Amino acid sequence: MDSITYARHIRRLSLEMVTSAKASHIGGALSIADVIAVLYSGVLRVRPEDPGWSDRDRLILSKGHSCTSLYSALALKGFFDVEELKSYGKDSSRLMSHISHKVPGVEFSTGSLGHGLPFGVGKA
Repeated sequence: MDSITYARHIRRLSLEMVTSAKASHIGGALSIADVIAVLYSGVLRVRPEDPGWSDRDRLILSKGHSCTSLYSALALKGFFDVEELKSYGKDSSRLMSHISHKVPGVEFSTGSLGHGLPFGVGKA
């Protein structure tokens, strides 16, 4: 899928998730949809069937409140079933309102702005 189509799907799914959960940070999610679409449509070396692949590229989303865009991109890429997006923000869901490392394809749980940079430096 080309990055423009990917970004449109990410935006639509993010809006559906936020509407269903009746809460979230939609502005931040929409503002990063294009970047995430470009990365996951051909820049990042990832294997959805093997999220822990040792030679994968690692994306650290420091802006954790924009998680709906990343969750959408990962689901569309095949890291987990798109249907799981419907559980966003619900009790017992692994799709929380800030990015969670419990989700396949997510490297690091974030929430506070800026702490992804020191984590990335440490990881490198």
